Amino acid sequence: MSVTRRLLLTGAAIAMLGGGSVWRAVNQGVFSEGTGPAYEPWRDWRVEGELGPLRLVRAAILGASPHNTQPWLFRVTDASIDVWADTRRHIGAIDPYLREMYVGVGCALENLMIAAAREGYVAVPVLMPDAADPAHAAHIHLSPAAPAASPLHEAIPRRHTNRGPYDPVRSVPSDVLRSMAEMAPDLPDVKVLWFDSGRDRRRIGELIVSATQAIIADRQQSRDSARWFRASRQDLERHRDGITLDAQGLPPMINTLAKMLPAVSSERAEAAWLEATRERHVATAAAFGILAVPDSRDARMRLWGGRMWQRMHLWATTRGLAMQPLNQVVERADRERQLGLKPTYTTALAGLIDPPSLQALMPFRIGYPVRDAGLSPRRKLEAVLIPAA
Repeated sequence: MSVTRRLLLTGAAIAMLGGGSVWRAVNQGVFSEGTGPAYEPWRDWRVEGELGPLRLVRAAILGASPHNTQPWLFRVTDASIDVWADTRRHIGAIDPYLREMYVGVGCALENLMIAAAREGYVAVPVLMPDAADPAHAAHIHLSPAAPAASPLHEAIPRRHTNRGPYDPVRSVPSDVLRSMAEMAPDLPDVKVLWFDSGRDRRRIGELIVSATQAIIADRQQSRDSARWFRASRQDLERHRDGITLDAQGLPPMINTLAKMLPAVSSERAEAAWLEATRERHVATAAAFGILAVPDSRDARMRLWGGRMWQRMHLWATTRGLAMQPLNQVVERADRERQLGLKPTYTTALAGLIDPPSLQALMPFRIGYPVRDAGLSPRRKLEAVLIPAA
């Protein structure tokens, strides 16, 4: 952005404040980014003096999830934790077969497993333990053990999805990408496919932009996605979930101005998303990746994929790397299957996967961030607990 434009925007912000917009600025949380009850779980995830499995759930709820829907529920006893997918929190036509939902639950499960080792438990998970209840994602048996420190555990409150620009001239070393792909021998069915050469990056980047345009043109997908955007501080605190302006990776001054201005139309919001996808997410990615599994419709493999994503993202956080899911192509492929449409994105996606025995679960980008990611709101612990039977 030019200096002149920066000065004009700064002047506009000052003028608005002088013109009586202080109330709106306060009301929209302009001066309180990352503070308040909706953000307390990030700071209170290790309550002083608290013992037992609840500490594991506090770590679990800081996992990644699609549109920050936090689609999980937990039932806790002294010797076990059961995890359910909260299917009421799905994103409709964006995720018609709940692929992303189960990946999100897998992210929470990975945090839980990492925290278990740190807090002195051997945790043995059984995935999809009840054939009669597909929402019952996992039963984890807990037994006492010596605590085991882990850098991944310490990274849990520092891991955030970074939707901002990445350094466009700094590549991620190939040995780092290789280490990430090989860091989960306990999840052998999950593979990481990297696209870090110029030609491969352009190919997948163009496909992501095209899929974004297709989602915008699909009014149901667009509406279902927009439903999870929290435009006001009141909505943010009431729901304690969803996507916020603070999590968009905007420059601080632009983020402040965006909060102070009235809400934009859906058309302008969609245009801004497309521009961000093209100019920020795709253009500045150091590399793209795809998590792939033998059967992307299998709930267990989706959970394994979520565990892999969370583990990779925590590890990347310890090394100053940023990551962001870019699910648009898979979302369009799912939509084609749902509506019986021509398999445009289904075919294009299959052409990216090698070996062809694998299926795409989740595309993403990686790179070195230009600025830190903002915090996302989180539901309080009590909101995700199911009373023990």
